[in-house]
Formats: sequence, C-alpha cells, structure tokens
Amino acid sequence: MTQRPGRESPPNLVDYEAEVAAPPPVVPERFNYVLDILEARAAARPDELALLSLGPAGEVVGEHSFADLASASRRVAHALRALGIGHGDRVFVLLPRIPEWYFAVLGAIRVGAVPMPATVQLTPRDIAYRVSRAEAVAAICDSQQAPKLDEVADLMPSLRARIVVGRPEGDGWASLGSLMERAADAPSAADPTAASDPMLLYFTSGTVAHPKMVLHTQASYGLGHRATARYWQDLRPGDLHWTISDTGWAKAAWGKLFGQWAEGAAVVQMNMGKPDPDLLLDVISRYGITTFCAPPTIYRSLVLADLTRPDLSRLRHCVAAGEPLNPEVIRQWREGVGLPIYDGYGQTETVNVVANFRCLPIRPGSMGKPVPGYQVDVVDDFGEVLGVGEEGNIAVRAAPRRPLGLFAGYYRDPEATAASFRGDWYLTGDRGRRDEDGYLWFESRADDVITSSAYRIGPFEVESALVEHPAVAEAAVVGKPDPMRTQIVTAFVILAPGHQASEELARELQEHVRRVTAPYKYPREIHFVSELPKTVSGKIRRTELRERLQTGSGI
Repeated sequence: MTQRPGRESPPNLVDYEAEVAAPPPVVPERFNYVLDILEARAAARPDELALLSLGPAGEVVGEHSFADLASASRRVAHALRALGIGHGDRVFVLLPRIPEWYFAVLGAIRVGAVPMPATVQLTPRDIAYRVSRAEAVAAICDSQQAPKLDEVADLMPSLRARIVVGRPEGDGWASLGSLMERAADAPSAADPTAASDPMLLYFTSGTVAHPKMVLHTQASYGLGHRATARYWQDLRPGDLHWTISDTGWAKAAWGKLFGQWAEGAAVVQMNMGKPDPDLLLDVISRYGITTFCAPPTIYRSLVLADLTRPDLSRLRHCVAAGEPLNPEVIRQWREGVGLPIYDGYGQTETVNVVANFRCLPIRPGSMGKPVPGYQVDVVDDFGEVLGVGEEGNIAVRAAPRRPLGLFAGYYRDPEATAASFRGDWYLTGDRGRRDEDGYLWFESRADDVITSSAYRIGPFEVESALVEHPAVAEAAVVGKPDPMRTQIVTAFVILAPGHQASEELARELQEHVRRVTAPYKYPREIHFVSELPKTVSGKIRRTELRERLQTGSGI
C-alpha cells in the first residue's frame, strides 16, 4: 500500500494565482467515470484499497480494492442490461452506507443509466413523488426500505424492476446479490457514454414547490469533482478520506465517490446512526484517517468531547461544508487537534466552488476564495458585479465558458432553470459580499430554505404536511437560529375551527409531520397564531416571521 501522507506533506495547491490563471482542462467528447477513472485506477493499482466500510460500532464490514469495485460495477452493469435498463434510464437508489450503494451507483453509471440517490429517511409518499416525477424504471433498496416502495407501488407505474439488498428474491423483487452472481465479470460491449450524457439526478428542496431534480452530466460532474478533492480536500495517493454524509445527499458525491478515487485516495463509509462524538474520534484514531470532512454540526459536537484522549496524529487535513462554520469552533478544533478547519462552499447544483486552501491564510468566518477553474463573485439581481463590501447574490460565472461541475439544469423544469440564471451568471440563491482581497463572506439565504444540521429543508414540504392535519387551517415554516444546528424548523400555525392550542396538540402535530415526511423535517417549535403576515398577492412574508422570532414580539 502507498504510504499515507503526513502532516508535513506540502499542499497540492501551492501557487493560488498561477493555478487560477492556468488554462481549463480539455474535456473529451466521450467520457464515462467508471470506464475512464475507476477502471484506469484498477488497471494501475488493482490491489490498492479504494473503499473501507464500517458498521455502526466502527467495525470493519468490508474492504474493497479498486479492482473489486471495477468488478462489481461490471456485474451490476450486465445485470441492469439483462433487465432492459440502459442509457438514460433513471434508477432510484435508496440504500444506507453499505458497499452495495457503491455497486449500484457505479454499475448504473457504467451502463449509461442515471442513478437517483435518496436518503433512507424518506417516507413512502416522498419515494412515490420522486420515482413518478423522474419516471424511474428501476429501484434499488435494502430490505428495510422495500416495504415503503410496496406501500406506494400503485403510484409508481414507470417502475419495471425492483431490486433489493439483504433478502431473497420474491414478491416482485429481484435480489442484487443473486443478479451479481449470475452476471458476467467482463467488460461491456456497449459504446462509452458521451461527455454530455446525463449521469446523476439529485433532488433538492424549494420554498414554494416540491423538490426539484438537479441533473449532472458525465464529464462535467465526473471530472469537476477533481477540483473538490485536489484543491480543497488536498488528497493524493495513500490518503484515507472520511466524509460524513448520508448516501442520499450530494455531499456523498463530493466526498465519497468521484474526486477521491481520481486522486488515488481511499474513502471510508460508516453505516452509523446518530453521531457519537467519542465513537467518531475513535474511528479516526483506530483506522488512521488522514483527511476528514464533516458538517459544522458534527464539529460542534466533537469540540465538546475530550480531544486529547484519541491518537489523532495521522489526521493531517480537515474540511467542513454544508453550512457556515463559526470561528469559535475553528479555534477550539485547532487548539485540541493542532489543525485548522478549511471551510468549503458549493451546492447540489455545483461542485466545490469556493474554499479555504492550505496555501492561503484562513480568515475565520469567511467562505474563502473561488476554487481555481471557477469564477465566483457577488452580483446584483441583473447579473452586474457589485463592488467590495456590497451585499448581493453569490453567483458562479456560467458563460462564455461553462465550468465543469455546474449542473445541466433542473430536469424537466425549464422555468426553474431559467430563473436561476442572470446574464452570464448562475445565482446560487445565497447572499454574501466580497472583501478587498477577494475573500467571500456568506450573509444569508436568498430564499427561505432552512439549513438544519446540514440538512436543507424546504418550508413548503413541512407546511404541506402540517395542513394535512385536521386541526390545522394554515401554516408557515421558517428557520430559527440555533447555536448547535444552525437553524431549527419553526412553525406558525392557524388552527381550524373547533380546535384549541395546547402543548399536547403541538406534540401531536410534531409527530404527524414525522410520519408524513422525513423525520428530520419536523418543527421543533410550534407557535399558534391567529393570522399570518402576507403580501398583497397573498404570499406569506416569512421575513417578518423570522423577525418575530428574533424580537420575541407577536408570538
């Protein structure tokens, strides 16, 4: 095995300005991540560790080399072809952090199908919406999730194949293990995908509509994440990288799938429940994790633990993303571990586009500077660049040259796609400012999406769940600042006639939301009100509700 890099290793990015000025990479006409990156790595270093899978207690449940994963992708690809699944077909993937998630996603990408990763926290109704909206032809899940799909089978007429992990075939389900055993471990005779072919669909949240489908293409996303891994995560051969993320979130693509293997690093996944700080630190120590990425929520809990107890000496680089990281946590981590935390920024719609880098000074609280290869600035609502210190829209330049990693658009939603661009710029939906040295500073969300413990929650989904309860006439949901979770979901509820406000009813509504939508979306606070502030067109003024929470007036 390649020797693991130590803390004394020089950074990949040494001269920021020179790298920014370098010409963009050449994109081939035909590209497939599995064929061109994974298979190449397997040919060069077949026995090198690629994936270390851990169970809930940190125990090893699987070790896979690059050759192992290439073989698994070939078998899954042949199995999917035998089921009539190929180029452009959407494949819904609902698996926890287990090796089979990789087999399924890599096999689908290899065959030119389009995996749709989803979190296992989805409810049956969530699943039905996503499958039917994308017209997915296949679903791959584990035995715990299969009953959810059975419950809404009639609402998903596009499904032609249902594949399960962890139980035998039967009742309309094929077994992934059995399919792989019967499939050939041989290269596919099919032509490789075009660089512009669709590769991945992620669902994202919105404020006044159901989740949108974010479409990424083969070369743009598969090659775009090399910048994520090389510049921000500072990865190289021999590294053992751990990004804490659910497989259903784009963060998994950021830290568990694409750029890491392109740079020759191995990745760790751990099928854990609620994060335990002591266990997380023990895992870092036990397996010699060299690079680590977690949302600020995790770091906030880790700095409260005893950082002197575990041996963290092999940990050499730490990054954070998902929400703004406050300077105090950076200070405590540096004092306890001896390493800074390099904050990074991007979205489901992008790769890492702004970051703090080892070759540049960290300005605590800053997002950092644009990643080489990306022009990121602050613009007004018409796409004009604003001056130093002026607050505006954080935007990524999309023309005249579209950067790698920028999404192709919202699938089947041209209006939403068009609305996210102004002139040559893609508007992220976040607001910020640029200082005199080019560092970017996050200010707020431009829309009303709530960021809670690194989850992005659309108020519309929670409001829709609340008004389904017979006691609720109307509801509005906003995020309330919280020191540990960044924000908590907070609901303002107008009761239907005949119902009285009470703590018992509030708990009942919380449990109702837990049942009908993903559990992490439930409102942790509920305020019963007689009316909601609205604009003349009838839209709820969530800004005023957030102001009420800050001042304590009117609640």
